Amino acid sequence: MRHCFYNETVGFFYNNSRKELSAHWRPKDVLVVALGLAVSAVVLLTNLLVIAAVATNRRFHYPIYYLLANLAAADLFAGVAYMFLMFHTGPRTAQLSLKTWFIRQSLLDTSLTASVVNLLAIAVERHRTVLTMQLHSEMSAQRVVGLIFSIWAAALLLGLIPSYGWHCLCSLESCSRMAPLYSRSYLTFWAVSNLAVFLVMVLVYGHIFVYVRRRMARMARHTGAHPRHRDTVLALVKTVTIVLGAFVVCWTPGQVVLLLDGLGCQSCDVLAVEKYVLLLAEINSLINAIVYSWRDNEMRSTFRRILCFPCLRNSKYAAPERGLNSHNGHFTVDSSI
Repeated sequence: MRHCFYNETVGFFYNNSRKELSAHWRPKDVLVVALGLAVSAVVLLTNLLVIAAVATNRRFHYPIYYLLANLAAADLFAGVAYMFLMFHTGPRTAQLSLKTWFIRQSLLDTSLTASVVNLLAIAVERHRTVLTMQLHSEMSAQRVVGLIFSIWAAALLLGLIPSYGWHCLCSLESCSRMAPLYSRSYLTFWAVSNLAVFLVMVLVYGHIFVYVRRRMARMARHTGAHPRHRDTVLALVKTVTIVLGAFVVCWTPGQVVLLLDGLGCQSCDVLAVEKYVLLLAEINSLINAIVYSWRDNEMRSTFRRILCFPCLRNSKYAAPERGLNSHNGHFTVDSSI
């Protein structure tokens, strides 16, 4: 029978993986925590605004916006997870129990998985609607709720797997360097799975752009084409593609580093870049909310109404809703998204 080390300390596993544990607060530790807490606070605020905007503005009560709100919820959860990490890092790491350490890591894993699966769901939804040149899918509210529930169920499952067996507490030789209580095989599986999903999403959006370009060229030759509907569909595709692109840019370096660690690359100094790739990944949760407000005029005006509630009495904010037009039975929104 293998001997397991359930009663050992976190420091024991860090020493086994040769990962440094600081005994006191160093300047770089203070800087990382200060930046992390600041970024987390902004992430929480901006993504709460996105969720509130979708909830309060009836123009956003469509499947794609529910999925975008769920992505904001995943980013919000990532902000909470990163903030929890900042309060349990540096010299405090050595004081953690094994259970608390697994909770800290599981929060991060769950938030990333939720973002990845949600982006995949958005890609599939856009693919289905764009191929029929509709702005919104005909997915029922029950199916949207079921899809969102499935996304979080998958995220929780993958985030909790290491805590319930896929760790190295009974196999010290398989311990990771970046996550000294995780098995390298889990990191390999997780990184390969995420990179594969990234590739699938890139292929899906590549097919969408090729199809839209060809369809728009055909529509331009017919005077009966509805330009507002066409532009809105194309702009929405661009917005979610920008969100996907930012996600891939921010998360791929971290996934590659995890993969190298999981494969046991001894010549790769993964610990030197660990904190930087994690901070880059957290910044992505802020980028998404910025993209929404930059690309969508209606989202920006909704943000202003939420942040300046007393100003609603002014004519600038109290203007009647505009731009909710119908074309061939499908509503289009007066917005750049």
